[in-house]
Amino acid sequence: MATFLYRLGRGAFRRRRLVALVWVALLFAAGFGAASASAPTSGSFSIPGTEAQKAFDLLDQRFPGMAADGATARIVIKAPAGQRVDAPAAKDQVEKIVSDLKNGPGKEQVSSVADPYEAKAVSEDGSTAYVSVKYTVSGMELKDPTREALKDSGEAAKASGLTVQIGGDALMAAPETGSGEIIGIVIAAIVLVITFGSLIAAGLPLLTALIGVGIGVSSITALANVLDLGSTTSTLAMMIGLAVGIDYALFIVSRYRAELAEGRERDEAAGRAAGTAGSAVVFAGLTVVIALVGLAVVNIPMLTKMGFAAAGTVVIAVLVALTLVPAILGFAGKKVLPAGTKSKLFGKGKPAGAEPKPNGGTRWARFVLRRPIMVLLVGVIGLGAIAIPASKLEMGLPDDGAQPVSTTQRQAYDLLSEGFGPGFNGPLMVVVDGDKALADTTADRIKGLEGVAAVTPATTNEAGDASVITVIPKDRPSSVETENLVHAIRDGSGDDVLVTGATAMNIDFSQKMNDALLPYLALVVGLAFLLLMLVFRSVLVPLKAALGFLLSVVAALGAVVAVFQWGWLGSLFGVEQTGPIMSMMPIFMVGVVFGLAMDYEVFLVTRMREAYVHGERPGQAVVTGFQYSARVVVAAAVIMIAVFSGFIGASEQMVKMIGFGLAVAVFFDAFVVRMAIVPAVLALLGHKAWWLPKWLDRLLPNVDVEGESLRKHLEASSSQGPDKDRELAKV
Repeated sequence: MATFLYRLGRGAFRRRRLVALVWVALLFAAGFGAASASAPTSGSFSIPGTEAQKAFDLLDQRFPGMAADGATARIVIKAPAGQRVDAPAAKDQVEKIVSDLKNGPGKEQVSSVADPYEAKAVSEDGSTAYVSVKYTVSGMELKDPTREALKDSGEAAKASGLTVQIGGDALMAAPETGSGEIIGIVIAAIVLVITFGSLIAAGLPLLTALIGVGIGVSSITALANVLDLGSTTSTLAMMIGLAVGIDYALFIVSRYRAELAEGRERDEAAGRAAGTAGSAVVFAGLTVVIALVGLAVVNIPMLTKMGFAAAGTVVIAVLVALTLVPAILGFAGKKVLPAGTKSKLFGKGKPAGAEPKPNGGTRWARFVLRRPIMVLLVGVIGLGAIAIPASKLEMGLPDDGAQPVSTTQRQAYDLLSEGFGPGFNGPLMVVVDGDKALADTTADRIKGLEGVAAVTPATTNEAGDASVITVIPKDRPSSVETENLVHAIRDGSGDDVLVTGATAMNIDFSQKMNDALLPYLALVVGLAFLLLMLVFRSVLVPLKAALGFLLSVVAALGAVVAVFQWGWLGSLFGVEQTGPIMSMMPIFMVGVVFGLAMDYEVFLVTRMREAYVHGERPGQAVVTGFQYSARVVVAAAVIMIAVFSGFIGASEQMVKMIGFGLAVAVFFDAFVVRMAIVPAVLALLGHKAWWLPKWLDRLLPNVDVEGESLRKHLEASSSQGPDKDRELAKV
């Protein structure tokens, strides 16, 4: 493979105008597709095989006009202190809200509007009331006039002195990442300038990463309507695409400069960089793709689509690194080198037998080699201590109570909790597949359960063969008590009684994610283990890589629990409401972080493997790997942390949590596991680290990541003269 990538990189360098033109054309084509694509008509969310989903499907059959999975909104109205919301003046304003929603713009998407006075949706003290609005479509399908009518519905009431706030998923919108994302890119640029000492070399990874992400995200936007992609899909793709895009280009540019330092011609240096560092990029990218595509194991369509879309962006990042980066290196000329080094590096090479000056990576590696047991114990014990909170992990999905206090959704949530009780923010819908008598019996049984605040009379369909009962819990939707109530209703009922609604759907989603975690972990780690065995020709190195990853990801989960569930340092990260950790978080941490962590493993250890194959002792090979790769790996990790940290400023709790979790996980994995634990373990193992049974060595194909076959091929071609060299340069 190294030989093929050598030819590809050298060919892209020589035909740089054509290669650059193709990528720019792809960017414009994707941008045009995104600009001309119609807005997504749906953002459906289903969880096949769960009781909540079965109940929704039953409601669609027995109550065809009900639109059970349609968007909902609650307009909460509170009277001024000492006044009542059912006073004549206030009542007129509330009824105007009801009338405007029934008859105003977007009324064709409105299924029902409940008058609070008729629905008995007025608090006992008369201070608060709420208008329940049901729509025929999901929140993502609401048209702008419908959404604007909802937002404007309480303006007249506010002018009269009433407090009006709106909650519910009808106000669902794409998450705002704020300025944090831009700050992350700026930090990445600063790190690149420090690493390379050249503005051109620093700008190159940023430029190519932005082109790759632009193509990926624009393609997702263009296909969003066709493939039913949600708004979070492009956010995840952008987050991962930026991180790996910058890193992969950084690896190629760094190796290119190292080859120039050896005295290579520029096209030869580009080819060798693609053949060596490019091989590491391919396998690092493959681990990320395996992790993201593996999300299909969970069997949740939304998650599967997010994984495939992000994986597609990673594939684009790999292709950009292998083709566009060498092409732009051709345009950059000698400007990729720091000032004052051009004359020394171009065409002159290093003096014979010259030893490279020890750098920070060399000194650190020698320190670890002198004290491997101490470094190993400090790293493992430290991460183990941070991982302790993960044992108290509680999973769920964020509701309006997790929104910033400045939002109308959060204020509506708080007003409803104050006026009626926290359970009114997450009513349960019990669907009875039977006659009215069974429904009444079920309702009476539910009233006697612990944690129930209220039970409404059963509503039966025209055929009389199905009913719906609304149950109001005493506690907030994301509480353990509400989850226990859902299980209590289900455990005491037969197959003809199903519990659904947003709260029950969240509980089922969390359970499904929890059940899928171990199979997913086995699939991803197993496939990646085989891939790394192929790369490193070793059994113990991939095993060490997998165990190190598990340690870093559990420690990162512990940090997430401490901040978002327990509230430690929560104000520092903009966490205004603690609660359960998002159900998708462990799966995302396992999938995304595993793929990204293997970037550093592959790039760092392949350089060690390359030195070992070329005859160096195990300890010296570790030092050589750090000498050439530590600076780049540190820079890549800082860049990735900066990019992920930029998403901590997002308004959406889910995006904030993902950004924090990934940033912390990369920090632990890069600086503790790969930079400390890995060299310590390799130092202790010695030659055994590279042991592979002979029968397995014969069985595995040789992918030549360390470039040994490429080196022999180049030596053979140089001995056969320029004709052979021209043949090798063909693409």
